[in-house]
Amino acid sequence: MKFTQELVEKNIGAMIALIIVVVAVGGLVEIVPLYFQKSTTQPVTGVKPYPPLQLAGRDIYLREGCYGCHSQMIRPFRAETERYGHYSVAGESVYDHPFQWGSKRTGPDLARVGGRYSDEWHRVHLNNPRDVVPESNMPAYSWLASTPLEPGTIGPKMRSLTRVGVPYTDEEIAKASGELAGKTEEDAMIAYLQGLGLALRNVR
Repeated sequence: MKFTQELVEKNIGAMIALIIVVVAVGGLVEIVPLYFQKSTTQPVTGVKPYPPLQLAGRDIYLREGCYGCHSQMIRPFRAETERYGHYSVAGESVYDHPFQWGSKRTGPDLARVGGRYSDEWHRVHLNNPRDVVPESNMPAYSWLASTPLEPGTIGPKMRSLTRVGVPYTDEEIAKASGELAGKTEEDAMIAYLQGLGLALRNVR
């Protein structure tokens, strides 16, 4: 039987198989080289693994679904960089598992939010966003201020991250629970937000 375009068009099974092959090959050609480029596998200068409090805050950020409205990816377009700063690079996110780039942006991008506002501003914003941004449609997260962290969970979390390449030391892991003692979920969330984008803050 001659293998022709007409045969493929009339045989849905063959067409599906060929589509899968083409997409797989194309994906491999696009994705595999990224694993061997330093720009995507090495941290940019100034990027370090999250300290325990920021790491706990990142987990709360994920738990509350903040990534659903706030991206952490500045696109390399003039309108983006003029508003938010230097475009995002892969080296900023090498210690993020999973990274928080994303495409949807209901609220402002948070890739460079670190240091832009005071801790007190963030506390007010989390308690009632409209007190500082009247047009905001973000819900309040007032319970974070009264919810204590669970220090015992951070050590195992950090140890698990070492298995995927995050260079935490045994000493850092041993001290981690002490750094979370007496802290609230709000403290952790603010610490995470205040650490975002500092490495490329002054790069244009």
